Amino acid sequence: MKVPYEFVVDALTPLAPQVRRLFSGFAVYIGPKIVLILRDRPNHTGDNGVWLATAETHHESLRGEFPNMRSIQLFGTKSTHWQNLPADAPDFEEAATRACELIAARDPRIGKIPKKARATSPTSEPDPARPQRRTIRKRPYPEEAGR
Repeated sequence: MKVPYEFVVDALTPLAPQVRRLFSGFAVYIGPKIVLILRDRPNHTGDNGVWLATAETHHESLRGEFPNMRSIQLFGTKSTHWQNLPADAPDFEEAATRACELIAARDPRIGKIPKKARATSPTSEPDPARPQRRTIRKRPYPEEAGR
């Protein structure tokens, strides 16, 4: 399967993007952060386009940049961290290019460190939109206390 919307990857080339095949498209990573998913599939075509990895707290300000941005329809009516720049929007290429400019400028509204990578990355920054989990250490069993 060919990576759709290659102009997006081309625009991010100075940042050395990594493109990985994903369940419904291709994930674009800049360093440890997933920043986009590129989706062009024959099913659920309303969700084709460039998906932005973001936090719900940034939706309103990003809508100022991308008036046609919307939630992913596949996920139902619940708002999620992913937002779609739909391929069928009249400003799709312009919006996708603008998203690349924001990513290149290190806009904190776009990009998330996946949970697995976040757990292993000592330099990862916590996402202020997500509550932080505390690790609860179990006390040793009495027979392990002396070891």
